Amino acid sequence: MFSKLRLGNNQGFTLIELLLVITIIIILASIVLIAINPARNIAQANNAQRYSDVNTIINAIHQYTIDNDGILPSAITSVDTEICQTDASSCSGLIDLSAVTFEERYVLELPTDPTSASTNGTGYYVQKDAYDRITISAPFAQLSATIEVSR
Repeated sequence: MFSKLRLGNNQGFTLIELLLVITIIIILASIVLIAINPARNIAQANNAQRYSDVNTIINAIHQYTIDNDGILPSAITSVDTEICQTDASSCSGLIDLSAVTFEERYVLELPTDPTSASTNGTGYYVQKDAYDRITISAPFAQLSATIEVSR
């Protein structure tokens, strides 16, 4: 009767073995998440978009200036001011660059900051110096980056 019982041949996992495997999986997953760092990757992607947007805006202004015999859009001042998304009628205190979007000649629409555009503003700032040198900046850049282009 006792010969039919098989006491040492249990199949399956013990609770300790399961807990050990789960712990190892959690440790490996946390190492992978730290290595990937999704928040940093998103911030880097946003900054790359800002670099592209700043260049798009300054190129549109430059093309406008070339086509208008060296005359800059009249709304640009020497004070660093946010650019309006549309036109001056909806943007009190912002810079109206609708001249560069008129008839979609230089740019289809002004790009907006991926995270920090205001209600009517783009999140990008423009100013000119005493020599009519234009500077476009993205003051809300992440990861302590300074994003600005002058021409």
